[in-house]
Amino acid sequence: MATSLNIIFAGTPDFAAKHLAALYASEHNVVAVYSQPDRPAGRGKKLSPSAVKSLALEHGTPVFQPESLKQTDAQEELAAIQADIMIVVAYGLILPKAVLETPRLGCLNVHGSLLPKWRGAAPIQRAIWAGDKFTGISIMQMDEGLDTGDVLLEKSMAIPGLATSATLYEDLAELGPEALIEALDNLENLEPTPQEEDEVSYAHKLSKEEAQIDWRLSAAQLARNVRAFNPWPVVWFQHNDQAIKVWQAEVLEALDEHDAGTIIKVDKDGIEVACGEHNLLLGQLQIPGKKPQSVGDIINGKPDLFIVGQKLG
Repeated sequence: MATSLNIIFAGTPDFAAKHLAALYASEHNVVAVYSQPDRPAGRGKKLSPSAVKSLALEHGTPVFQPESLKQTDAQEELAAIQADIMIVVAYGLILPKAVLETPRLGCLNVHGSLLPKWRGAAPIQRAIWAGDKFTGISIMQMDEGLDTGDVLLEKSMAIPGLATSATLYEDLAELGPEALIEALDNLENLEPTPQEEDEVSYAHKLSKEEAQIDWRLSAAQLARNVRAFNPWPVVWFQHNDQAIKVWQAEVLEALDEHDAGTIIKVDKDGIEVACGEHNLLLGQLQIPGKKPQSVGDIINGKPDLFIVGQKLG
């Protein structure tokens, strides 16, 4: 039987809450939870607790929400808990060296990639964006670098062909808790593996600017962008002075050459647009002020919105 550990858990969104739920269901003891301060949410912009805080309160676990862990008083407060280990999952705050060295067994991080690939803020999105065939979960011993610590355990999975960041996020939110509990239950037997620096890649944050379509790119890359940037920031293009979002798209072989951005065909199945290589079939769009709709529904209501031969911005 695994040694029961007293754990501080640090996390904020739903992805982290799924890992916290697994810890509550395990033989280990969650003695304290750290989460980011409550943020305004919803139409009323009322302060709302994170998914992690809500779950912790349901279980009667003390919750701490410092703005930073760099202050001495926050570090002393954490040290007073006297935990064996700290688990960090999508917390959103930097852990200074003093905090990393406070728990007896240090701090472990659950990262949504196969390190050293895709260190950084957006590993799930970047795996789809790059066309990777596999991704996974890494359980890492944290150090002062950005996802640079020794890897204790990895679990891999194939990326489904039509995966979006939203669906892959859910897949990894199931795989991650399994990997975390396995690592904790076998902690004494795990061999820390240093990351190979020559295999490092960085998962830089996404931006709305990056999500704007450049029709000169290949249709394959743009289709990956559509899936990678779903649900945020969502791929978009300019047309008739409107920013139109693209929720679904697929690659079509180009039978003839046209200037990138030219509309080749419009029907109920979608809008076929020429790209730098092959064509892109836009299947579901979102007009400003409207919900996402199929192209068939859009052209039924606005048959002149997209015309063959037009060039999209």
